[in-house]
Amino acid sequence: MAYGNTNMQSDLTIVTKSKDLCSYIITVTQKSPKQFRFTFVSRLQNLALDIIESVYRANEIYIGQGSNQAANKAMRLDFQHKALTNVKILAYFGELAMTHQCLLPKQFEQIALKSADCQRLLGAWINSDKNR
Repeated sequence: MAYGNTNMQSDLTIVTKSKDLCSYIITVTQKSPKQFRFTFVSRLQNLALDIIESVYRANEIYIGQGSNQAANKAMRLDFQHKALTNVKILAYFGELAMTHQCLLPKQFEQIALKSADCQRLLGAWINSDKNR
């Protein structure tokens, strides 16, 4: 069941992949040892939510005729870079969490794969906007 979005086909791929990453992070960290609740768990969950927020904010900025294109492009690029940086940080924290046995190696592997997808898609989106 899709929550709040009945038109999943219209989402950008990066939105879908970010949602998938966030959902996975929330699911696997629910079972993490309680000693990590206020370190790795909260950081991973907050970063995942920040990624989705930045992607949505970037996507909502209109770049086209009749708008202040230069300012809007700069704002969008800022949100895109924020999302990209947060994905990289999340991947590192995931690795660190695995090292300290907060996450299982298979869980980290999935986080790494999902993070790499998001990084690739964000990079492609940034390049696409630059080429407009």
